[in-house]
Amino acid sequence: MTASAEPTPSAPSSGEPLLRTTDLTRHFRLGGIFSRQVLHAVDDISMEIGEREIVAVVGESGSGKSTLARLLAMLYRPTRGRIYFRGRALESLRSRRDMLWYRRQVPMVFQDPYSSINPVFRVSHGVLRNLTLHRPELRGSARRAEAERVFEVVGLTPAREMLAKFPYEMSGGQRQRVGFAQALVLQPRLILADEPVSMLDVSIRAGILNLMAELREREGVSILYITHDIASARYVADRILVMYGGHVVETGPADAVLADPKHPYTQLLLAAAPDPREAERRTPAVHWSRLVELSRSAAGEAWRLVDNRALEVHSRLMQHRTVLCFRFRSER
Repeated sequence: MTASAEPTPSAPSSGEPLLRTTDLTRHFRLGGIFSRQVLHAVDDISMEIGEREIVAVVGESGSGKSTLARLLAMLYRPTRGRIYFRGRALESLRSRRDMLWYRRQVPMVFQDPYSSINPVFRVSHGVLRNLTLHRPELRGSARRAEAERVFEVVGLTPAREMLAKFPYEMSGGQRQRVGFAQALVLQPRLILADEPVSMLDVSIRAGILNLMAELREREGVSILYITHDIASARYVADRILVMYGGHVVETGPADAVLADPKHPYTQLLLAAAPDPREAERRTPAVHWSRLVELSRSAAGEAWRLVDNRALEVHSRLMQHRTVLCFRFRSER
């Protein structure tokens, strides 16, 4: 018997965003059972995602982007902090029915299109399985028709022929579109896209970015776009969160952050991304050799700096933007 995955009733307050986190933190213990070493993957992240909004999380490898996505997907449990979806705290989701409801509302598209699809089955398998599990009211020909409709939406045409293919018969871009189809068939409110273009050729990345924008316009879905490429975030996102060392160092509307970055790390990311619209490259306020590499002590005390400078950590709110303070002082 297939369990029903009907949406769980919720009563979000007026003005409540689609998804909200408060002080979201995830630490991983390193070493053996007696080790006190702790990896601070994500620390004290408070963020919001609204309806029909594309939010980009930008940062280098190891900054905590994918850990954040896995926390929101409930693949990891937070060390502390809370996640609210439509006003409901996720810690209150206990039953299988509740978990199916949330995973239907917030599916994930993974980074690697070559390992995220089972090579043994035709690509129709994942889509039809999601329909069976999460939309059991569709049966037989109606289920097949919905799978074909979603393939048409994501640009896999002719849909009937594409559904019959095995993964090895498709390109990387087509496989990534299958990943979006598997998510979209659930009729989600928010898609977590974990670096969906990082393993694709440059020539086909724009197609996937355009697909995300089209899904927002045509299907009304919000997207959390994880990326290390600030240029692609510029192309598709409404708002940008810049992550470094497990912290969000700058947030704001995409145009404002990219036109006038305040944090040195954001300035460096932007300076490293080519922009054909600028006659001259932006000169970063802080050179790479002077960029402070943030690390954490094993016990998780206050931030320390590898180049013997001090960092005062707090947030400054200005015109819907938040910037982590970067005031330095020399210790000569």
